[in-house]
Amino acid sequence: MRESGRLTTPIALTNTHSVGVVRDALVAHSVAERGGDVGFYWALPVVGETWKGMLNDINGHHVKAEHVGEAIARAGGGPVEEGAHGGGTGMICHGFKGGLGTASRVTPEVDGGYTVGVLVQANHGWRERLTVAGVPVGRMIGHDVVPDPYDALPDSAAGAGSIIVVVATDAPLLPHQCRRLAQRASLGIGRTGGAGEHSSGDILIAFSTARQDLPPSDVQDEGEPVTVPITMFVDSHINPLYHATVESTEAAIVNALLAAETTTGRNGATAHGLEPERLLEAMKRFRAV
Repeated sequence: MRESGRLTTPIALTNTHSVGVVRDALVAHSVAERGGDVGFYWALPVVGETWKGMLNDINGHHVKAEHVGEAIARAGGGPVEEGAHGGGTGMICHGFKGGLGTASRVTPEVDGGYTVGVLVQANHGWRERLTVAGVPVGRMIGHDVVPDPYDALPDSAAGAGSIIVVVATDAPLLPHQCRRLAQRASLGIGRTGGAGEHSSGDILIAFSTARQDLPPSDVQDEGEPVTVPITMFVDSHINPLYHATVESTEAAIVNALLAAETTTGRNGATAHGLEPERLLEAMKRFRAV
C-alpha cells in the first residue's frame, strides 16, 4: 500500500514460500497494463500469505507467475469460490479443512447504507476452541469423531497457523479509518475461537472502493492541482461499519469451513471438511442440554 493509502495492484493471497513469485507477477502485470514504458511509475503490491505445509509440498515452489495471471484474468463480479480454491487449497482451520470464505453486511440507511464485504483465508485455530454462534462445537466434535491432521504432531503445532482477513467497503473512509476497520476483524476471529496463538502471523487489511477523484500519479504533472477536495466519513456513524466487519469476519470463517471439502495432501495427511449436518447436530445437542 502506498504511503498515501492507495492500492496500486490487486491484493493477492498465497502460501508462505510463494510470496516472492506472486509479488513479481503482480508488478509485471501492473506494468504491462500500462503498456510497458511507464516512466517513473512504480508498483507496491500487496501479497498476503499463510502456511500450508501440512497438506502441500510447500518447498516445491509450485506456484508460478502464470498462475497469478490466470487468477487475475478470472477475477470479476459475483460470488467468490470458497473453500479449497486458489490460495485456500492447502489450508486447515480449527482442525478441519479450511480455505477461503466470504460474507458481507449492509449498514442501516441512517448511517449511509454502506456495504462491508470480508474475505478470509482461514488457516488457524484449535479444534477445541471452535465456536459457532456462541456454541462450542469444537469441543462437541471430538478428534475420535473427525480426526485432526495435527493429531500426530506435538500439541504445540495445533492452532499455530494464521488467517488473512481482507475487508472492503464502499464507505468513503480515509486511511486511518480503514486501519481502524481492519482492527475490528480480530473481534470476528475471536468470536469463532481464534486467539492469534504463538507463531500465528495474522494479516488484517481494509480498503475503500469509494472514488475520490484523486490524481492518478505520485509524480506531479503539468497543470495538476495543488489540492483536491475529498469526502470524509463522519466518525460518529462508524460503529455500524465496525459491527458489520465483526459479523462478516465471523460468518466468512464459518463459510470457509462449510465450503471446504475433505482433502488428502502430501504423505497422506488428510484434513476433513466440516459437514453442515454434523455442525447443526452439534448445535442442537448443545441447546437441548
